[in-house]
Amino acid sequence: MVERTAMAESSESLNPQTSSFNRLCDIVAKLRAPGGCPWDREQTHESLLPATIEEAYEVAEAARTKNDAHFREELGDLLLLVVMHAEIARESGRFKIDNVIAEITEKLIRRHPHVFGESNARDADAVLKQWEAIKREEKKRDQHYLASLPSALPALMRAQKAQGKVARVNFDWTELDDVISKVEEELGELKNAIKSEEQKSIEDEVGDLLFVVVNLARKCKLDAETALHAATNKFVGRFNLLEDELRSRGKKLGDVDLAELDAIWNQIKMTKPE
Repeated sequence: MVERTAMAESSESLNPQTSSFNRLCDIVAKLRAPGGCPWDREQTHESLLPATIEEAYEVAEAARTKNDAHFREELGDLLLLVVMHAEIARESGRFKIDNVIAEITEKLIRRHPHVFGESNARDADAVLKQWEAIKREEKKRDQHYLASLPSALPALMRAQKAQGKVARVNFDWTELDDVISKVEEELGELKNAIKSEEQKSIEDEVGDLLFVVVNLARKCKLDAETALHAATNKFVGRFNLLEDELRSRGKKLGDVDLAELDAIWNQIKMTKPE
């Protein structure tokens, strides 16, 4: 969570009649101004990037927990960083938060002709295809269809986004069984690569297997990133129970062989399936 900076606000320095968003922008500008907060004044786009990425993940986690107070807080932390980045840019004369808002507003109108203009796109699939076509028209520097695929996304998310995009131009399996067969095929190729003991081949095949499993998740209408996140949480929860059981037996991790650990693990799976 972003560290909050304490600041005394007076009625003279901050107009209480301004909108809540403008008030936030005024506060950030005051924090960055001479006489403001030393920590905030030291920040740059580069120094804020780790926090920006971290806050985006914390927003996602808060959304999953369905805790509105926590979700609201994390959205606020992320918004603060957006405003901070825009304020840093304003100080150097590059752009203002108004430019950011104006551009996203125009983009939303431009990419939703079925709402703000004339278009026959009515269902979600047609709207997505239309969105992709408009994006390609906007970004003419690289005519490749996947040119807009962000390279900075987490691997699972990027794989699923790539698969979803090509599916919208009919490059997709029609049957779920075909994807399952491909998973089995890739697993077989990985087994052969492991037998060959060629590390590069093993890496390639592990990547191919992960990629097609992501596709399987997508065809099952699941988000691979969310599914793996849930599976990891389940693993952590069960491992914590395993550790608790060891303590109750007067033992600790590292001093118990795999057979005993497996026996405890299997018992936990039976009694705590979720």
